[in-house]
Amino acid sequence: MTVPRTSQPPRPATPKQAGRPPARPRRQAPVPRRRPARRRPLAVDLLAAAAGLGLGASLALGVSAQSVSALSAPGGVATALGRVTGMLSGYAMVITVLLSARIPPLERTLGQDRLIVWHRRLGPWGLYLVTAHALLITIGYARAAKTGLLAEVGQLLWTYPGVLSTAVGTGLLLMAGVTSYRRARRRMKYETWWAVHLYTYLGLGLSFVHQVDNGAPFVGHPLARAWWTALWVGALAVVLAFRVALPLWRSVRHDLRIAEVKPAGPRTWSVVLTGRRLERLPVAGGQFMMWRFLRRGLWWQAHPYSLSAAPKPGHLRITVKELGDHSTALAQLTPGTRVAFEGPYGVFTPDARRSRYVLLIGAGVGTTPIRALLEEFPRDTHVIVILRGSRPEDIAHLDEFTKLLAHRPGRLQTLTGPRDEVRLDAAALRTLVTDVSRRDVFICGPDAFTRAVVSAALEAGVPAARIHHEDFAF
Repeated sequence: MTVPRTSQPPRPATPKQAGRPPARPRRQAPVPRRRPARRRPLAVDLLAAAAGLGLGASLALGVSAQSVSALSAPGGVATALGRVTGMLSGYAMVITVLLSARIPPLERTLGQDRLIVWHRRLGPWGLYLVTAHALLITIGYARAAKTGLLAEVGQLLWTYPGVLSTAVGTGLLLMAGVTSYRRARRRMKYETWWAVHLYTYLGLGLSFVHQVDNGAPFVGHPLARAWWTALWVGALAVVLAFRVALPLWRSVRHDLRIAEVKPAGPRTWSVVLTGRRLERLPVAGGQFMMWRFLRRGLWWQAHPYSLSAAPKPGHLRITVKELGDHSTALAQLTPGTRVAFEGPYGVFTPDARRSRYVLLIGAGVGTTPIRALLEEFPRDTHVIVILRGSRPEDIAHLDEFTKLLAHRPGRLQTLTGPRDEVRLDAAALRTLVTDVSRRDVFICGPDAFTRAVVSAALEAGVPAARIHHEDFAF
């Protein structure tokens, strides 16, 4: 489906004009220069510097707890390495938690999806280090006591204070880590994965108590103990402030309630919400929020859904496809149901564009944030929209796309049919959008689709800096 642009034929020359020398052709409006990248907020640089200093301090504490005589004793090297890895594992876990704490300056600059990628990459290192800590300490103590490893494990668990509870905490952390691997996540419901991750806070608490009570860098060193305690308590305060207090305050202030639930396609529903002072909510089309519907069976779960329309005074809208228990239950929600939320999050907004030529590509339920994004671009932005679906009726809000593009320069292209027959590779992009290499490309859809289109756009000549997407998968 294409929305044509209207044009007028050139007017014939008048007699006066016929005797004049030919006029110079009118110059086309220049393409806006690439806007310089937004400068990172000072808070981001300060946080990065603080993280580096904290890493150095943690390493220094672990090293300073050793002595030359202790290193030369039986098992001394293994024990020393165990203490250093213990300090580093504790610090890595703090940073891992802070990356998922949704700190506004970091989230607005880097995007929640990128922070979560870093969270996932750093998380395993904390587990590797804590495992190395346990193994090295056991080996060092066994050599010092001249006993076997299994005997030393029993001694540590049953006679050393805090070691048994720490072993339980480490087990909880390992359980959360294992369930975070991609293959494990694919086999789990979001609700199960989320519940398992709640136990990481208990595991971290047990690990912290063990460190400050029994760690060699802290026993008899009140200053070191105070710094480590301030670090962990500060991380907890950040989590409570931005994951609990701020969402609670915004939810109470704006008093969101469901106004209407209506079908938007096969097994797809639009949820319209109303609230107070929504014009003061810093939200833009393309962003997402963590929604918590305060109804029996749903209130304890928070799920990410993107806005499917630009925010309007007093109204917000999300569109949800039935993909699991939670999304299926939303079709049964009734008007008046209270809604709590976290966010908004994401940098998938019109602010990311660097020119007035844009290509929007959406597939599946990923067309809904594309719909909201389209509405937010200035009217002089030339927008081409490509929507992918198995059938035309599977593309949510197709009629709204048509109406929006009828009043602005651009066009709409729908691609329907089996994936192996209707491809969206680099060749197809060049055919559908001849000037694709000069456009900002915004992509939203299933994870595999997004990866494939990003690769196709790069192959078609689109600079990486002009390719914008966010990963909403848990």
